[in-house]
Amino acid sequence: MGSKFIRVKCNDCENEQVIFNKASSIVKCLICGRTLAEPRGGKANIKTQILEVLG
Repeated sequence: MGSKFIRVKCNDCENEQVIFNKASSIVKCLICGRTLAEPRGGKANIKTQILEVLG
């Protein structure tokens, strides 16, 4: 899988958010602040439920 955007759902507040699968910084939920993804030198470590992979 190359560089893609993914739609995820926060495990805490169920907010849905679109994030980049190769995030270079920590991505937090815009509603509750839970960490959704962490960088790891390539594909991000996704720490929540992936709902959909977009284009």
